[in-house]
Amino acid sequence: MSLPCGLRLRPRHGTTESRHCSQRKKKVSRRQPRPNLTGGKTSPAMASKLWRSLRILFLLLLLPLSASCTAAEDDAAVARSSFHMDGDVAWVVQVSDLHISAYHPDRADDLVRLLGPALRAIRPHLLIVSGDITDAKNRRKTTSRQDEDEWITYKKTIDAIVGKGGIDKRRIFDIRGNHDTYGVPYRGSKLDFFSTFSVSSQLDRLRTINSILLQGDRSYLFLGIDDTMSVGIRYPSNLFGNPTDKRIEAVNSELQYWTSHSNVPITKVVFGHFPMSFTSSSEGGQRYESVFARQSISAYLCGHLHAKISKQLWRYHQMKTEERSSSFWEWELGDWKESRLMRILAIDRGTVSFVDHELKQPFETSILITYPADSRNMNILELESKKGSLRNDINVLVFSEELVLNVSARVFDSHNEFKIVEDMALQHVSSSSVYKPLFHAKWNAENYRSPSPTRYWLQVFVLDSHGKKTLSERRPFSVEGKMAIPHRPWLNRLMFEVEWEAMYKVLLWSNLAFTLILLFIPKMLYHVFKRSSSYQRWALSVIASPVQQRNTCFWLVWFLMEGSSSKMLWFSLTLYVFWISQMPWFWGHATSENGEIAQMYLSGWSVPSSSMSWTNYNPDVMVITLPFLYLVVVPVVVLAYGLFAERSAAYLRQHRTRAEGRVNPADTTSESASFLPGSPDPGSLMKLSYKNKIKFMLRKFCGGWTRRLILLACLITAALHLKLSSMLMSAYGSTPVVLSPPLTWMPLLLLSVAACCTMPPVNYDIEPRTVHS
Repeated sequence: MSLPCGLRLRPRHGTTESRHCSQRKKKVSRRQPRPNLTGGKTSPAMASKLWRSLRILFLLLLLPLSASCTAAEDDAAVARSSFHMDGDVAWVVQVSDLHISAYHPDRADDLVRLLGPALRAIRPHLLIVSGDITDAKNRRKTTSRQDEDEWITYKKTIDAIVGKGGIDKRRIFDIRGNHDTYGVPYRGSKLDFFSTFSVSSQLDRLRTINSILLQGDRSYLFLGIDDTMSVGIRYPSNLFGNPTDKRIEAVNSELQYWTSHSNVPITKVVFGHFPMSFTSSSEGGQRYESVFARQSISAYLCGHLHAKISKQLWRYHQMKTEERSSSFWEWELGDWKESRLMRILAIDRGTVSFVDHELKQPFETSILITYPADSRNMNILELESKKGSLRNDINVLVFSEELVLNVSARVFDSHNEFKIVEDMALQHVSSSSVYKPLFHAKWNAENYRSPSPTRYWLQVFVLDSHGKKTLSERRPFSVEGKMAIPHRPWLNRLMFEVEWEAMYKVLLWSNLAFTLILLFIPKMLYHVFKRSSSYQRWALSVIASPVQQRNTCFWLVWFLMEGSSSKMLWFSLTLYVFWISQMPWFWGHATSENGEIAQMYLSGWSVPSSSMSWTNYNPDVMVITLPFLYLVVVPVVVLAYGLFAERSAAYLRQHRTRAEGRVNPADTTSESASFLPGSPDPGSLMKLSYKNKIKFMLRKFCGGWTRRLILLACLITAALHLKLSSMLMSAYGSTPVVLSPPLTWMPLLLLSVAACCTMPPVNYDIEPRTVHS
């Protein structure tokens, strides 16, 4: 057991310090013992035992401090690995979001059946598994929990892949995703199965940062980052990466270290689970983008968002400083879960390129052009054209289980109806020591200089020993390194280019600001004008005038003022909004089904433990708070206002019709059921049968069509509220969520009170002076 920070072990007997201690004890033993408080004597042996007990108690009290120190050290822990490569071309395979599930065994089976043979054909330098290894959800996907059987399946799957694919297990690097921390109270707990069954744990690489160096004629660094929560909140929270200041500083230091200590040119690629759009800032406000740009990484690889959103979530980051302008690519890989996606990424003398494959069928021949790179979405970090020269070669990786007989390339001119400009044969680059599926050809790059980055297009053709021809995707290139970033669909931009931590703050505070304006501005106007008789005459005249009835501004002001007329309801709404902005929303089992009861605030989770209270201030709660604020809280305020405004409108119309003497006894379409003729007085109502009383009261409660529409909207809002509440009850425990009044009871209670308070009286007779009573 590691001792708390600042403590040291007691020296063994025989050391200088222990001898001095024994001499002091002998001197003390010769002294007359002092009486204790109870009047008895305290022997030296008892004093020694008491002193030991106090020291043990002191150690136990400082154990939480030791845990916090260890956690802080883990944030900056780096595991380094190094592998040799031949030449200056390297390629790796990435898979992400496996979601191995006890209810979907085909995901693990396909990894063995499809990925294993693919690795045997590709023979990558590394295999990267970038998070969400297991699904950690129940069959209905209503709650999350860590399932040990899923992790055992993952371990067996990796062992089978190693056997089928022939890859060295030391070259497999896996990191956590948010699903892998669902319901994990802390790192190293009995529910932290990643620390037991992952490849990283088996090879003693359990660090938050994994540094992998491929060394050859050049050096290629792959840096893996684990930014999952240290306290694993259960679904539907736990959506964002959560870096710390120490981890960001450690990443920066590691990248800087290899830049300054490499004797050959080095290319750096970083991988993690979370995209930058779903990675929050550290407690000090630091972000990875500035570090990546400052350290000149080539690309950041991630997963998390799945292919249902898009299979082409690519983003070009440009960071400008006073000294220089830097950039890097961010490439998200879709999921294995449904899409069976696999990525082959290659680095050729600093140029990073990739190709994605859907492995829904056995692996076939794959073509990856490593140079020149695609001018639309590939990075060219070390461009020789900036130094006055161009690379006069074409490099292509061809992965196939069959013998490749012929590889050729064609260049097309898009400005000339895509006519063939050049057709050339590529030769295999042989290597006596290792397998190298690299094909190479020389060309004159000066022939392809162009102001347009998409004028010239390249396509590669492969013929194998079975006579099968395989064509690569035709793609544009620029020998001068010019970029032609294509237009992205709006959904891609929304999910991948919007910083959702900042967007959450905008959506959150705009909602709260709108709600507060809706509460306080009308109330102020009502207090100013409520005693003014001119306001009452003006309201009656407007309702009587068909021309002014179409004035939208009047109806808006009048709606807000009349809606805020009830002191009791307005005070309840204001108190409720204040509560949800500052106080806990609900209580629940946030980390495990039987774990500690945690509190969810608008700013994040507060999780108590035996040693300390952990509070998470980030946008992970946005999936709970934003739907509730926009679909429940704001509608409750608006609908409560609508019910009171509808009642006032009905009173004013009734007053006007009575004043004009135009009450029609045969009219059954009055605005409110309380004004229907023939409504019994209280005495006659008592004589009605129970069934007729119910019918009459329901008719009175529903009122006219305006009130019925508002009540229908109230029912829809209540249904949405119950749906959200039931989701949270499934996720965090029924009992604690049900016993959380701010979330579960208050919206329904406020709507019920507003509906009951605005129900017209049985025997309605109103005077003009009581319009606002």
